[in-house]
Amino acid sequence: MQDKKLYIETYGCQMNVADSEIVMTLMTKDGYSLTEQIDEADVILVNTCSVRENAEDRVTARLNKFKKRKKEKPEVVVGVLGCMAERLKTKFFDGNTTRKSKVRIADLVVGPDEYRKLPELVYKAWHGEKGIAVQLSRVDPDKIGVENYDDITPLRTNGLSAWITVMRGCDKFCTFCVVPFTRGRERSRPLQSILNEIENLSKQGFKEVTLLGQNVNSYSDNNYDFTDLLKKSAEVNRGMRIRFTTSHPADMSDKLIHTIAAEPNICNYIHLPVQSGSDRILTLMNRNYTSSQYLYLIENIKKIIPGVSISTDIITGFPTETEEDHRMTIELMKQVRFDGAFMFAYSPREKTKAWSMTDDVSQAEKVRRLSEIIEIQNKISYENNLTQIGKHVEVLIEGTSKRSDQQLKGRTDTNKKVIFPRNGQNVGDFVTVKIESVNSATLFGTIKD
Repeated sequence: MQDKKLYIETYGCQMNVADSEIVMTLMTKDGYSLTEQIDEADVILVNTCSVRENAEDRVTARLNKFKKRKKEKPEVVVGVLGCMAERLKTKFFDGNTTRKSKVRIADLVVGPDEYRKLPELVYKAWHGEKGIAVQLSRVDPDKIGVENYDDITPLRTNGLSAWITVMRGCDKFCTFCVVPFTRGRERSRPLQSILNEIENLSKQGFKEVTLLGQNVNSYSDNNYDFTDLLKKSAEVNRGMRIRFTTSHPADMSDKLIHTIAAEPNICNYIHLPVQSGSDRILTLMNRNYTSSQYLYLIENIKKIIPGVSISTDIITGFPTETEEDHRMTIELMKQVRFDGAFMFAYSPREKTKAWSMTDDVSQAEKVRRLSEIIEIQNKISYENNLTQIGKHVEVLIEGTSKRSDQQLKGRTDTNKKVIFPRNGQNVGDFVTVKIESVNSATLFGTIKD
């Protein structure tokens, strides 16, 4: 096959990033080379997200821009991958992807469990045959890891940090979430295959891995739970940082919290989505915990892991949310004092239970409440960061700062971004930085002599 170039864009969560690395492996093994220039591409793939309407609108707008490339070179193959492909399926062929615009550009549509078919589907697309593969894997409760890409080594390009998918799907069925319908039910990889992957990454010089899953706390391989996996992962190489995301509050165990505290290379950072501070809204969301249970869990985490950094997800404007419900969320934020948060206005998703609820909070009110939440969180983040001034923190250097090529950037084990002057260090080095100033998102300092 004549050398063909592949261009891939990834939207959404870290799971999509990890999936794109699998796609790159499959396509390069089939003879494709990668390009970062869309004008060079013979195949354009977009790995998509369906969590919120805004995420889908961004992808739709991007696909419309690909029409220019298609017009210049009609034989270019354009594929839609991931959750949006799973949710909308053939609508990428008939042009009814959204209310706002129409896209008839796709030559193939492939869901998260069908990436092995990509080379064949692309080949057929070269010959004018549109392709669709969106079958979700069936879950066999007697088999572990049968519905993943265990035998495929993801093509990782940065050589520093790696995402490792340890499980797929979700069984929680939160009423706002489309993930169970786009990624299917929960299934876990074998523990040993994950440890082998970490061992290989360690030998390649990677300094950090993040264990990924829609709800990592539900991980299970026979008698091993997620805490067992996390502990064994940390033992592979004590010089390698271990992170994980995402946890569900209903499944966060004391065993897990104590393990994070006890293992020196498990990062003191937990992303723990709360979504709302109102018990009534939490019940409507099917979150299976109350605000008081969440606050107790946070108190326990902070007691057992001193200096821990905690981030969260918050949805504002959920159906029937009142001003009082909104105030409860703000009060919870002030009690917890999150280090960071991903904050969103609610958008209805088809197939979810919330889709049938009345979306009765106006867009203007959603925007107002979201703006208030963001403002409060930025203030809390800034105040939290102020406590770091004068402290010495260990930083893993990730690259050059966007501000200046004379500055480097990296992260602490608590996931705080740090900027400091270049002084002969290299990407991948661990350095100690004294913090001298901060803003709500970043710490600034100098390397300790």
